Amino acid sequence: MAEFKLPYYKGHINCTIPDELVAGVLVSKTEDYKPTMSEVELVKDALLHPIGSLPLAELAKEKKHIVIISSDHTRPVPSHITMPLLLEEIRKYNQNVKISILIATGMHRPTTHEELVNKYGEKIVKEEEIIVHNAYEDENMTFKGILPSGGELWINKLVDSADLLISEGFIEPHFFAGFSGGRKSVLPGIASKKTVLWNHNARFIANKNSRAGNLEDNPIHRDMLFAAKAAGLAFILNVVINGEKKIIKAFAGGLEEAHAHGCKLVKEIAQVEPVYSDIVITTNGGYPLDQNIYQTVKGMTAGEACVNPGGVIIICSSCADGTGGDFFYKLLAESASAQEAYQKLNDVDPKDTEFDQWEAQILARILCKANVIIVSNKCDPSIITNMHIMHAYNIEEALEKARNIVGNKKITVIPDGISVIFK
Repeated sequence: MAEFKLPYYKGHINCTIPDELVAGVLVSKTEDYKPTMSEVELVKDALLHPIGSLPLAELAKEKKHIVIISSDHTRPVPSHITMPLLLEEIRKYNQNVKISILIATGMHRPTTHEELVNKYGEKIVKEEEIIVHNAYEDENMTFKGILPSGGELWINKLVDSADLLISEGFIEPHFFAGFSGGRKSVLPGIASKKTVLWNHNARFIANKNSRAGNLEDNPIHRDMLFAAKAAGLAFILNVVINGEKKIIKAFAGGLEEAHAHGCKLVKEIAQVEPVYSDIVITTNGGYPLDQNIYQTVKGMTAGEACVNPGGVIIICSSCADGTGGDFFYKLLAESASAQEAYQKLNDVDPKDTEFDQWEAQILARILCKANVIIVSNKCDPSIITNMHIMHAYNIEEALEKARNIVGNKKITVIPDGISVIFK
């Protein structure tokens, strides 16, 4: 018997499959990447040896106001490590500089005080100025030009008061932006609702180049990069993490240069050959990315890449916070079928993009190809089933349902669906 330990919420789910039914096991080489330094040392080394930039301490000299864009509660960035080191570097030669930490929520819900403490620690939350971005507050946005795609670029006006704009985040495969990190801190991170909706339009989402691991001719990435340059993002600190959310590499320096180096490493260690089968088991990498159905769509795309048409994708994801958005939920639940939702969403003009439309569009696309079962004991099953998704309380129940659909077929296992890129 083959035994698998699948990330789920803040722990794991154990899964046992007969050896003869395992078609393949697809894992990133992230777990095999052995850093030669501690997490703190990796970050310090990156800051001292930036790519395509002067060291941060030098850039910060004589600056009056520095804004640090920081990822929100939905991203497993180890900010309790990165942020203190960033602050230390900034203040090395400039003790009196004003520093504002701007939480890049994009269009997510606001980060709570408790989540801030969990992310940064009590000291930083108590002593530093932290502003949570709100994409819906038009009065707090500043116009920065026209995106390459033709949309208007509006971002948080705090950037206008900064004489140095930097960001911290992490790099992983992203299911339509290619990779996370770098320019994504600005768009969608601190952009207005209007700009995010335009960037995430149906035509871009349907574009063949808007896929995990690809930046070339990716229209979503193109707009994001323009936005970051227009905002004046001068320095980034991005880390690469493993399945245990530990830093295995850090990249610091210029917006494009440092990000490119990080993406190159992630692509090298995350690429896998697809193994096609009628049943695919995967996850959303556990907490915090498996908090809701909205985020869980990301892991589903790994299953989509390997499942045969008409097959079954089983994804273990707690969805403890429910749907992740009422609009996202309604776009599926108020459609008679996934096919109806997909057709409707694909035809939406960019200027008419609705909130959460992109996630619903991708989910509907997946559901048109395969059956999806979410394994969760923390989410109301009716919420899941109302979205044309099946529910199971445990992996055994899910496998039984899958076999009732396709028979006792071979299974592809992708222990962490958001960590892989398909060749």
